[in-house]
Amino acid sequence: VDKDGQTIDFLFTKHRDTKAAKRFFKKAIRANGVPEKITIDGSAANNAAIETINKEMKTPIIIRQVKYLNNIVEQDHRFIKRITRLMLGFKSFNSARSTLIGIELVHMLRKGQSANPMAKHKAMFEQFCALVG
Repeated sequence: VDKDGQTIDFLFTKHRDTKAAKRFFKKAIRANGVPEKITIDGSAANNAAIETINKEMKTPIIIRQVKYLNNIVEQDHRFIKRITRLMLGFKSFNSARSTLIGIELVHMLRKGQSANPMAKHKAMFEQFCALVG
């Protein structure tokens, strides 16, 4: 999530390790460009992944681990946690991944994020149908 609350990217993996964090950051950088600063939680995996990426790049990314700055991300996750809590868990990783991708997609449409600039004038259902069709 960027400083304006817009979703940059998301990745759902079985493990929250350095390999997964590095894959996520590379995916997000490929899609959105190199950021100047990244605010992360206290996860050692995230820190190690960004430091590895910094070694590969010419201009390093500044890492910030400030608790109150991470609240934007946590508040964005609250929406997904509220929905998934009612489901009482998932039976398999694949069903969890498919469901969470759909929930995140609808959440992004609700926030007004769409790849098509003309879609902002359409209803959310019409935007969703346009993605499927």
